[in-house]
Amino acid sequence: MGLFSFFNKTKKGTDSTVQSNELLQDDSNMTSETSVETTLSYHPEWDVPKEQQYVFSFLSNELPPLKSNQISLSGIEIDDNGPSGEWSVKAFFRSSLSKPITLGKVELILLSETDNVLAAKEFDLAALGEIPAHSDRPWVFEFEKETHTVSEMPGEGWKLAFNVQSLVPHQLDLDPAWKEALSEDQKEALSKLVSSLPSLKDREVNFSGFQVAPQENGDLAVSLFIRNGHSRHINLEQLPLEVLDASGEIVARGSFTLENLEVKANTSKPWTFIFPSLMITKTNPDLSRWAVKVIEE
Repeated sequence: MGLFSFFNKTKKGTDSTVQSNELLQDDSNMTSETSVETTLSYHPEWDVPKEQQYVFSFLSNELPPLKSNQISLSGIEIDDNGPSGEWSVKAFFRSSLSKPITLGKVELILLSETDNVLAAKEFDLAALGEIPAHSDRPWVFEFEKETHTVSEMPGEGWKLAFNVQSLVPHQLDLDPAWKEALSEDQKEALSKLVSSLPSLKDREVNFSGFQVAPQENGDLAVSLFIRNGHSRHINLEQLPLEVLDASGEIVARGSFTLENLEVKANTSKPWTFIFPSLMITKTNPDLSRWAVKVIEE
């Protein structure tokens, strides 16, 4: 762990808990009301001073019981590392499974008392080592300044949580109206199309057109995927778009009000935009190849 980061006995964070099968690919998903007490476990490479052993034992004994097959993060305190702006989030990683576990990469999010996201970062939890059955292990999670979404470090009532959505493969997100209007074959075709698109970068949002259709009244209907590479939902209220034909010339241009359109985390949502004839800037365009772009304002 490098320089040992001391914990204090005052607990300022709260707890977050998930069922183990949300993080692990196993069958440990049977719930039980039986309480499971966890016991303190140190990383094998830690050389813990006696004074700190006392603090860890005190904090561990104060942790509430878990139900079977749960994994939990119990927040203790946060240190601000001065000029670097890095936050050191101190917590216990807890497991009520009846067998040892080792986790891999997963995004952790730091939440305020009102569940607003304060910071988010992907961690390789393999660094914690093998977590014994029914145990809790103290750890320090470093959130660099660029991972913060706010400037002020939280005081009390915050929690560190697993973003299980970050483990879900990118998939199709259909609006209820689309679900009702499309046949199962059409839904399957859209799902396959989403799977064929290039992977998004972390936190990338882009727009990929998949159908363009001139209308008899002179309007232009353009269907595209709004692709969300974030591990949390996004909402769009205004979207300025332009359509380009095979020659790269602008065919249509306009801005659309979406009334807070939600695109779920790590999904692609299909949506159709109707460009009225007044927004059409080119007659008889070559739409054998075309593209749709967000207008940079």
